[in-house]
Amino acid sequence: MRVMAQMAMVMNLDKCIGCHTCSVTCKQAWTNRGGVEYVWFNNVETRPGQGYPRRYEDQETWRGGWELNRRGRLGLKAGGRFRKLIQIFSNPRLPALDDYYEPWTYDYETLINAPLQEHTPVARPTSLVTGKDMKISWSANWDDDLGGSAATGEKDVLLNQVSERIRFEFEQTFMFYLPRICEHCLNPSCSASCPSGAIYKREEDGIVLVDQDRCRGWRMCVTGCPYKKVYFNHRTGKAEKCTFCFPRVEVGLPTVCSETCVGRLRYLGLVLYDADRVLEAASTPDDTALYEAQREVFLDPCDPAVGAAAERAGIPRDWLDAARRSPVYALINTYEVALPLHPEYRTLPMVWYIPPLSPVVDAVRDTGRDAEDHRNLFAAVDALRIPVDYLAQLFTAGDPAPVDAVLRRLAAMRAYMRDINLGREPDEAVPASVGMTGEQVYDMYRLLALAKYDERYVIPSAHAEQAHRLEELATECSLDYEGGPGMGASGPFGESSGGPAPIAVDTFHALRERQTADTVAAPADKATRVNLLDWDGKGAPPGLFPRKRSDPGERQGGRP
Repeated sequence: MRVMAQMAMVMNLDKCIGCHTCSVTCKQAWTNRGGVEYVWFNNVETRPGQGYPRRYEDQETWRGGWELNRRGRLGLKAGGRFRKLIQIFSNPRLPALDDYYEPWTYDYETLINAPLQEHTPVARPTSLVTGKDMKISWSANWDDDLGGSAATGEKDVLLNQVSERIRFEFEQTFMFYLPRICEHCLNPSCSASCPSGAIYKREEDGIVLVDQDRCRGWRMCVTGCPYKKVYFNHRTGKAEKCTFCFPRVEVGLPTVCSETCVGRLRYLGLVLYDADRVLEAASTPDDTALYEAQREVFLDPCDPAVGAAAERAGIPRDWLDAARRSPVYALINTYEVALPLHPEYRTLPMVWYIPPLSPVVDAVRDTGRDAEDHRNLFAAVDALRIPVDYLAQLFTAGDPAPVDAVLRRLAAMRAYMRDINLGREPDEAVPASVGMTGEQVYDMYRLLALAKYDERYVIPSAHAEQAHRLEELATECSLDYEGGPGMGASGPFGESSGGPAPIAVDTFHALRERQTADTVAAPADKATRVNLLDWDGKGAPPGLFPRKRSDPGERQGGRP
């Protein structure tokens, strides 16, 4: 057993209202600059719908994720090293810009400076790629609130995998919102696809990052990621992706998308897992068994044997304590109400979801019956096989049984807590019918419904002994230099908000050398610099003061 720690997230879809606040704040923090105008590290999709980029779940086209070969061994769906070598200069498995959307701005100058005229001037949309006028026809949330409509439903990859009857009835059933970020997988196919080894998984907390020094812009990672959450910056020629806001996480703060979430639907916590069982779990032959296989990879932090192994692995005790209080582990393995997104991709994703129960409640309420009575809710879950089947395509590789079990637990929580809130004696048979106790139901209710800040986010801070190494890693994968987050950028592809940020001359030259070197290049003038950390405090270290001029009468400008 090799114990490792992983930062993970759970989202409660029952509480997402589709306000896109998470997307906007993430955009402002991480992709508000030139070259990534079309990039959304966090986006909110309306389901059923095409998603972003369009039909990203069609792996027969994009060839993302892993698959089992004829010998039952795990391999990249896009092919191995030889195929990557022959396609390295021309990768045919990439979404085009139209599959995302062509970014645009508006010609505000014409609108503001137009002379007095009979008709009101119009600010035309202008492409940020070509600089020409364009017609807007698609964006990251173009099909917002159109779930199940004829315009988008027939283009939904998952909806086309169910029967015509389900598709017809599903249009009248419900829609829901699906926020998505990088999954920071235990078995990331983007990392395995990268020829230059630029994408790596941090040993400390499992966050998947891009080393901007090593990235050569081959874009194999874009193909390899089945969730299409790796993007290409056409200005810098580098790949970029969600960083799980690691500068915030390292100091115990939640990600920007979590911090600003209006519905309080995101949960962050630490999960311990057995790294020796990752390959075995990802190689599970049956797709529908992948959900349970991944759950078995997670370790119980309250188990004394796991705690002892974690300490031997160097995991700090406060991290182990955070794992014991983790809301993510509780929702996944204790209450068993969270499900992974597309486990059939075999990447073992670490952003899980609680499926929505509201459509079932609404359907019961429409019949005029008590929508909170557990008998009516259980009957509705049995009858409404249509949404369960669709949710199963999303979260359990098509197996409706785990989704049905989750919805029953959520329905039991509603019915049980309703009796308590109304001052009635709770019926212990309700939680028992879904394999839970009344105390567990109450704890789950507190976590899901009340969602206290310190219970939603249990994030251990990085240790002082890790600080130096984490700082070096942050420098390697950071975006906070030319073209980095928050920096304005102008060029042939348009401009983003804000003006260009100043950059020191020595930093500019150092970065230029690092971009053209195979390794982290040292500054050219390193020999002339002084490291005071190595100075013993005696005398004057060489290089600390300028060399004495040969002519004592020489002064600035060459005049005596």
